[in-house]
Amino acid sequence: MTKQKINSKEEIELLGKKLVNQIEKGKNPEITFTLRNLSNIIYDKKTGTLKLGDKKGTRNFFNVAHAKKFLQTVEVASIIKKELLDSGKHEHLRGVFYISKRTIPGTNINILDEQVESDKAIEDLEVITGLSREQMHVSANKMGSMVGNVTLEDSGDTIDCSKLGRGGYSIPSITDELSFNKVSAKYILYMEKAAIFERLNEDKFWQKNNCILVTSQGQTTRGIRRLLQRLSDEENLPIYVLTDFDCWGFYIYSVIKYGSIALAHASERLTIPGVKFLGITADDVIKYDLKKHLIKLNEQDITRMKQVSEYEWFKDNKDWQRQLKMMKDFGAKAEIQALATKGISFISEVYLPTKIKNKEFID
Repeated sequence: MTKQKINSKEEIELLGKKLVNQIEKGKNPEITFTLRNLSNIIYDKKTGTLKLGDKKGTRNFFNVAHAKKFLQTVEVASIIKKELLDSGKHEHLRGVFYISKRTIPGTNINILDEQVESDKAIEDLEVITGLSREQMHVSANKMGSMVGNVTLEDSGDTIDCSKLGRGGYSIPSITDELSFNKVSAKYILYMEKAAIFERLNEDKFWQKNNCILVTSQGQTTRGIRRLLQRLSDEENLPIYVLTDFDCWGFYIYSVIKYGSIALAHASERLTIPGVKFLGITADDVIKYDLKKHLIKLNEQDITRMKQVSEYEWFKDNKDWQRQLKMMKDFGAKAEIQALATKGISFISEVYLPTKIKNKEFID
C-alpha cells in the first residue's frame, strides 16, 4: 500500500474517531470546517491565486438545520473509507451517489436525493480532511486528450503519447497517480477546443515545434489542471493557453492561472500562476482581418463580460482591461476557428509559430 493511501485512510479515520470520542463523552457530535462560501474566498496577490479565508463553520448532528448534511458527510466519508480506500479501488462521482442513496431505516427519508448532495459532501470532506477528491479515490468524467513527446506510466502500462494517432492519450480524471518517464518538449499548449487539438495534431504541430498539446471540452477539468500543474512544476515547462476571444475563454484561462471560486480550497494543487494567454485577442482580430467573422455579443455575453472585468485579477491588469474594452467596442466576440478562413492549416503554420516566436502573450 502506498503512503498516499495510508495517509488518506488515516485522515478519514481521524474524522470518525473525533466524532466517536464526542459521542462517548455525551457531547453533540460536531464537525468543524473552513467555510467555502463567497464571503470567505480571497484573492492572494502574493501568490496570485484564489484561496479560502479563515472563517470557520460547524455542523451539529442535533441541529435540525444541520442534521441531514451532517449525516450525508459522515455517510460519504464511510463509503470512501470502506468501499474505496480499504479496497484500493476507485469510483466515479455518480457511483458514490448511488452507493450513498438509501433510505434511513424506519423512515421514508433518503440520505441523499440528488448527486449534487454527495458531490458537495465530497468537497466538504476535502476541506475537513485536507485530502483531495483524487486522494479519496473518487473520479469524474474524462474530458481531455494529450499528445507529444511524453512517455508515462499509467496503472502499470507504459504509454508513449507521441504514438497514439489522431485521438492522443485520453487523460484520466485522476492524474496524481501518473508518473512521467520521459518528457521532451519546450512548452505546453493548452486549448479549450478539441477541434483545434485535432487540427494541430493532424498537422503534427507538436512534432514540428517540440511541444505538448493538451485539450479539454470547454472548462478545464480538475484532472487536466492537476496534470498541467505537474508538468509545469516537475518538468519546468511554460504553459500557453489558447481560447476563443470571449469572456468564457478568458475565464477558462483565469481558472488555470488563478483558480476558481468553487475550488478555492484546492488552489494549491491546481493553479499555475506562471501560465500565459496566447490567444485569440482583439489584436489578432485586427491583424488578421477577422472582423467580418465576428459574432455579435448577446445579453449573456455582456453580463459575463461585466462580471469578468470586475474580478480583481482582471480589474487591475491594464492589458486585460484593454482586451475587454476592445471587445465591448467591437460589440462582438471571435472563435478560434475563424482563423480557418485564412487557410485550413493557417493556425499551425502561421498564427501560432508567429505569436510564440514573438512572445505575444498576455500575462
